[in-house]
Amino acid sequence: MYHNPVMLNECIGGLNINPDGVYADVTFGGGGHSRAILDRLTTGHLYAFDQDEDAAANAFDDERFTFIPQNFRYFKNFIQLYHGGQIDGVLADLGVSSHQFDTPEKGFSTRFDGPLDMRMSQMTPNDAATVVNTYDHADLTRILRLYGEMQQPNLIASDIVMARENEPIETTEQLKAAVQRRLPRGKENKVLAQLFQALRIEVNQELEALSAFLTQCADVLKPGGRLVVMSYHSLEDRIVKNFMKTGNAEGKEEKDFYGNLLTPYHIITRKPIVSSDEETESNSRARSAKLRIAERK
Repeated sequence: MYHNPVMLNECIGGLNINPDGVYADVTFGGGGHSRAILDRLTTGHLYAFDQDEDAAANAFDDERFTFIPQNFRYFKNFIQLYHGGQIDGVLADLGVSSHQFDTPEKGFSTRFDGPLDMRMSQMTPNDAATVVNTYDHADLTRILRLYGEMQQPNLIASDIVMARENEPIETTEQLKAAVQRRLPRGKENKVLAQLFQALRIEVNQELEALSAFLTQCADVLKPGGRLVVMSYHSLEDRIVKNFMKTGNAEGKEEKDFYGNLLTPYHIITRKPIVSSDEETESNSRARSAKLRIAERK
């Protein structure tokens, strides 16, 4: 197990676990959150999803546990296949796992030289090198602006296009070198993190997968069932907030005849829960985490 779970107690508390209930951890990773859920089940069952092939090695040998090696965008189909009915709670920790960041050949981290891969699953058709070397200037600018929330996406896109004309950009160090002159002094790591985030989101279609998953949750959860989602950047958090408030990704409000907001959920967390100072000191990944909890009406 390689997962140091962020806000473990808050996540488990948010699920309001019934010992004989049925739950899903749709981002299994190293299994930290799943282990804590299983510890609270008696006759209940836990279904865990993860598209990363490495995560399967952490699956538990427990009759109360089923590991499903799939992206959570197919959540509803596989819960119907394996369980057949509605369930009591769903947990999603949207962060990239420490293991993925610490494995140079996955290409997620700015700290190591490695291939420009960034795929969460090797079944994903395009890696980051494909994006960097084949997207035109306009498309690169678009993803850097939308997914990296970068201040000068057009200039960084120009540098990438210029560099790849000399030779293909195939490693993380080559990419960093291509944009080196655009890195403000003292903020190099921040800008590189934004660049890598934008590429990773594009490669894995992360926001589309998140919206697809959240769209399905209202059908899968029983009345009173809990949806617990932890996000790590504003793009994800906005989508989660909108779904919990209105039932759709855009936050479009629909009201009944009496003016009451039509939504599948009661919101448990009016403001997102954030990590304690103690946790952020011991686990830097917790610094940007925001936890939101809702209950199915």
